Amino acid sequence: MAPPPRPPLFHSAGVRFAATYAGLLALSAAALALFLWWSTAGLLDRQTEAAIRADAQGLSERWDDGGIRTLVATIADRLAGNVDDDAIYLLADRAFARIAGNLDHWPDTVRETGSFYELPVTRVGMRSLARVMFYDLPGGYHLLIGRDVVVRSQLRQLLTDALLWALVIVGAMATAGALVVRSLFRRTIANISATAAAIAGGDFAQRVRLSGRRDEFDQLAEVINDMLDRIGRLMEGVRQVSNAIAHDLRTPIARARTRLEDASLHAATAADLRSAIDRATADLDGIVAVFQALLRIAEIEAGSRRAAFARCDLAAPLAGVGELYEAVAEERGVTLSAALPPRLPAFGDAALIQQAVANLVDNAVKFSPAGGTATLSAHVLPTGLEIVVTDRGPGIPREDRAKAPQRFYRGETARHTPGSGLGLALVQAVAQLHGGTLRLEDGAPGLRAVLALPVSAEAASTRHTAEAAAI
Repeated sequence: MAPPPRPPLFHSAGVRFAATYAGLLALSAAALALFLWWSTAGLLDRQTEAAIRADAQGLSERWDDGGIRTLVATIADRLAGNVDDDAIYLLADRAFARIAGNLDHWPDTVRETGSFYELPVTRVGMRSLARVMFYDLPGGYHLLIGRDVVVRSQLRQLLTDALLWALVIVGAMATAGALVVRSLFRRTIANISATAAAIAGGDFAQRVRLSGRRDEFDQLAEVINDMLDRIGRLMEGVRQVSNAIAHDLRTPIARARTRLEDASLHAATAADLRSAIDRATADLDGIVAVFQALLRIAEIEAGSRRAAFARCDLAAPLAGVGELYEAVAEERGVTLSAALPPRLPAFGDAALIQQAVANLVDNAVKFSPAGGTATLSAHVLPTGLEIVVTDRGPGIPREDRAKAPQRFYRGETARHTPGSGLGLALVQAVAQLHGGTLRLEDGAPGLRAVLALPVSAEAASTRHTAEAAAI
């Protein structure tokens, strides 16, 4: 079978995952770079501006103390004591002519007070870069205060270049990582796709390979493999049921056909012909009963009867089963006894549970030897309700008990006993529908069948949901 065509590039889940990975990595790197820039280069700018404002506050106080002469002297003192040689001062008159400071002239671009400017300046005959602020003073004087930031600007540019290169490297790494993620994703999905294609082509033995890393993909592979195993078991069960139907129905159909042909050829009277037709009809009724039982089991397993669930008391229905089969047991020389409490609270379909118990009692009576005994009992437990049917017959070997509830299964001891092999299958279906279990145990001698049912709607719903999920 040809592999499925690849989807368009931007429709590929692998490309979307890879692009998401690369985008998140690039976004994280960009956020980190912006934070580093803000906490370094931005910090330098904020420190410079804070120093300028503090300087302006001090000079404003000196102006208030002594006016223009005191301010000129203070500026000269501060320039003389500026060890770092980065302070910039310029005091100008109304016409922006220089009065004091270390700048030759007032910068043409500085005209608005209260704003920071970063501009090239010339001081002591050398070109530099300054960050300054313009203040107006009483009397029409103007004051420019700043700091030489050429070194800080070079550091900021170096840091900016480093961060930009780091972003380029991160982008390249994100692209490479995205390609790796896409490749890993495609290999994993290709493994699942190849297995699905092989299954679709008829190779039901294929399974998804596990990497052994116990990651999410391995968990998905295990779920898919469990599902394929379950499908395989179901298909094998369908084949077995088909073979069993063909085997079990071939004999009654052939017998009915033979009887009708024989009557057609040799019946001498109407009574002989009617007798042959009656026997053939009985054989066909048995076939119809088998199909009705199969449909009944399918209906129960589909859960369509859960709508009729209600709280009920099973004491009377189970007592009715005991009374009904007591007469049948007497005809076979078997003693059937019932030990039932006065109340048996349950949640479910009372009619279905009664039918399931009737199947168990029918089997107990059918397989009990003449002179033997069979019992029907029930117990209310903290965890639910248990209905127990025991007999003293041949029982079921331990190795066959797990297969006994399968459709049409008949053990060696039941080969020559009338029946279709669907009784325990129906009981199992009723138990699972109610969130309960059917246990087949050794009666030492004989068989002990235990039908366990929950007593609450919540327990029944929870257990039924868990079993459906497991299927």
